[in-house]
Parts: sequence; C-alpha cells; structure tokens
Amino acid sequence: MTTNSRPTPALATGPASAHTVKKLAALLSAYAPHDGRFELPVPGTHAIRLSNATREMTRATLQPMLCVVAQGAKTILLGREVFEYDASRMLAFFVDLPIAGRVTRATRQQPFLCFRLDLDPYRLAEHALNVFPNGVPPSANTRGLFTTASQEGIVDAVTRLIPLMAEPNDARLLAPLVVDEILVRLLRSPVGSRVAQMGRADSGLRRIGRAVIEIRDHFAQPLAVDDLARLVHMSVSSFHQHFKAVTSMSPLQYQKVLRLQEARRLMLSNMLDARSASSEVGYVSPSQFSREYTRLFGSAPTRDIARLREEDFTVDRR
Repeated sequence: MTTNSRPTPALATGPASAHTVKKLAALLSAYAPHDGRFELPVPGTHAIRLSNATREMTRATLQPMLCVVAQGAKTILLGREVFEYDASRMLAFFVDLPIAGRVTRATRQQPFLCFRLDLDPYRLAEHALNVFPNGVPPSANTRGLFTTASQEGIVDAVTRLIPLMAEPNDARLLAPLVVDEILVRLLRSPVGSRVAQMGRADSGLRRIGRAVIEIRDHFAQPLAVDDLARLVHMSVSSFHQHFKAVTSMSPLQYQKVLRLQEARRLMLSNMLDARSASSEVGYVSPSQFSREYTRLFGSAPTRDIARLREEDFTVDRR
C-alpha cells in the first residue's frame, strides 16, 4: 500500500551542549578581537562581538542569514513582534527585513559573540531536494524571521568550520563541505520545512522575497502595489496577505521604514540636512517626513541626529 504522506525528516541532534557553546565562544573571540562585525575568509561567514548591552534600538535592514550565538543575548523587533535569541536559540532571516534590535546581555568580560552565515536560497533548494525527496511538507507559519532551539550538530559544525579558515587550502576545499553540513542540519531540524520554503521558487516566501528586493532597490520611487503583485504572479489581495504574513507589515509600511532608515543614514553619515535627506529617499512633503521620522525613531530628525553624533553612533546599511 502506498501513501502520499511526507513526514518531516527525523531530528538529527539535540540541544547544543554547554561544552560546544563554550568552544564556539573561544573561537569567535579570537576572530573578533574587538567590537564589530568581521568578515571571515570563507565567503558569507562573519564573526560578531559587542561588549555592552544597549538601551537604544539599532535599526537596520538585514538580509537572509542564520545567527548562532555563543555568548550573550539580543532582542529583535519586527513590527510589533519580539524575538529573543542567545546561546540556547538560533535566529534565521529568510528575506530582507527592516528590524530594530538591541543587545540585552553583554559585558567586556563576557561580550555578545555570534556567528553569522548568509543564506543562499539556491544552495538551500539543492539540499532540500535530498532532505525532502518526497516533497517539502507544508508550513503554516510563513514569517520571514524565526528563532529555534540551537542544535548540537549545527553548533558543532560551526566549531569545526572556523578553524579551517586559518589555512587557505582548507578554507577553499573543506569549508564549503561544512557549510553544506550546516544547511542540511538546519533543513533536518524541527523548522526544516520552513527553511526549505526559502529555496522553492514557487513558494509564497520566495515570491514575496522577490517583491521585497524590488521595493528595496527602488524604495525612493512611488510604490505601485499592482505592479508588484503582477511581478510575483499574485492577485493584489493575495499579495497583500502574503506580504504581511512574511514581513509583518504592508508593502507601504515596509517601504516607509526603508526610506526612513536610509534618510537617517544619509543625515548621520553623509551630513545631509533633513530636507535634503527626505527628498533623496522619495518624500515630497518635509512635514510628513518629520512626522513619520519622529514616530519611528522617537524624536524629530535634527534632534535625533544631534544626539546620535554626540554618542558617536554609526548606522550599518545592512
């Protein structure tokens, strides 16, 4: 008797052990000798160190990635949703999302330490074919961001990946194999069916991802929702529904956050005044820009930028 059921692959490993997490923290500390984000020799991998907890929410638009924390903790806000992650919980993004975040646990003696792996949908799609040979099980949750329990197999793989970067030949020949192992283990985890949606060209997540890229690349231009819906082969109503399910906001809200984040960066980094920055990002009305900026960042543009300059604050465009 045959069946069309498509069970989720069995979980490969349990929660990450304290020993493995401690080993990862030591490795990340060596590759991130001071605060900041450091690109590692293997493309798409990064080490992050932050030595202080922060009260200020830092806003940025983050690309698809997997974050594995070895020490400390951080909170992410997506719209009104709160996501917390630390050494016991991994964080994953599946589409470019404008978020606010702050470090909630870090000291100079025990800084926040995190490994970041940029996620490639095509590489995930290739592995998903092998992990789910009978098709990817449906997933009710389509949000483009989630946290899940850190897995021993994934954290252990990261601890084996980082030392390979010390030798160019190991980094070139062996590191890609370990990255593939991390992706396969992620696909075999309890959230594997959600991860696999990122690699499926026909999935709602992937189609909304294309719309997100279109908005991101042309955020200063007027937004034509009808054109975006046609681009991803959806009706306007279905597009609105799927877009909010993935990003927690409407297309217009998404565009607004991108515009305001970029205007803040232009004022802080390029020394533009508020009127010039608002025009640069597509606002016609300076007063509307000021109202919406104040609503998002908590104070008027001129006052906010003056405060950030006093604090020597920097804005990471990504």
